[in-house]
Amino acid sequence: MKILDMTFVRGFIRMADDGFRMGWHERNGGNLSYRIKPEEVEIISPRLRHDSPFVPIGASVPDLAGEYFLVTGSGKFFRDIKDDPEATLAIIQIDDKGENYQLKWGLVEGGKPTSELPSHLMNHAVKKRMTDGRYRVIYHAHPANIIALTFVLPLEDEVFTRELWEMATECPVVFPDGVGVVGWMVPGGEEIAIATSRLMEKYDAAIWAHHGIFCAGEGAHSTFGLMHTIEKSAEILVKVLSMSQSKKQTITPDNFRDLAKAFEVSLPEKFLYEKDK
Repeated sequence: MKILDMTFVRGFIRMADDGFRMGWHERNGGNLSYRIKPEEVEIISPRLRHDSPFVPIGASVPDLAGEYFLVTGSGKFFRDIKDDPEATLAIIQIDDKGENYQLKWGLVEGGKPTSELPSHLMNHAVKKRMTDGRYRVIYHAHPANIIALTFVLPLEDEVFTRELWEMATECPVVFPDGVGVVGWMVPGGEEIAIATSRLMEKYDAAIWAHHGIFCAGEGAHSTFGLMHTIEKSAEILVKVLSMSQSKKQTITPDNFRDLAKAFEVSLPEKFLYEKDK
C-alpha cells in the first residue's frame, strides 16, 4: 500500500490542515508527531528507505528505541502539508539507544524533522510509559488566545486550570487533570523538552508562555479536540476580561464537585480553591 493511502497518514494530514484553518499555524509555526503502530510499520516497510545516516536527536529517549514516528518537517508550513506531504512530512526511526534518528521517508526536497523533536520525543516517552502505550499523538500549536493569557495570568498550573475550567462546563470533563504551564524558555532544546515532559507526567496539555501549547492524546481526533477545547475556553476568557476585570457569577468549587460526580471524573482539589473576593 502507498504510504499516503494509509489511514494514519491521511488522519495526520487532515489534523494538520484543520489546525492551519483554525489559524494556529502561521508561517512554519507549530509541529505534530505520531508514534506509528507496529502493524502500520509492517504494511509500509517495503516503501521505506534504510540508507540514510543516523542523526543525533539532541535528547536521550531509550524508552522509544526502535520506534517509528511520522513528524512534520522543520521550517515547513502547515498550509503546504495537504498539497505536498512528501516534501513537508517525514517518517523517522529511533536507534536502539534512543539517541539518534534515521530518515525513512519524506522530506524529498531536503530538510530535517521539526526543531522541536526533543520535546516531542520526550513527551512521547512519558505518555507511552504512563498510558501503557495508548497515547500516540503529540501536537504543538500557537493558538492566539491561550498565548495572550500568558501575558496577564500568573504562570501557575492552578490558576490557568481554574480560569479555563470556569469558562465552559465541558472543560473539567475534557481535561479533568488540568493544564500545566512552562515559563518562557528558548524553544527547540533539551531544557524546555525536560520541563515539558515533567508536566506531561501530570497533564495532557502543557502551555509554553508567550509561545503556544503542547497537547497529547491517543489519536488525531481526541488530541485536536483537546487543543480546540482549551483554545475556545481561552477565547471566552479573553472576551470576559475585555469586558470586566471581575466576574459577577461563575462556576463554583462545589459546582465542579457536583459536575465531577455526575460525569464520573476525578478533579484534583488543588484546583478547587476558594478565590479572594
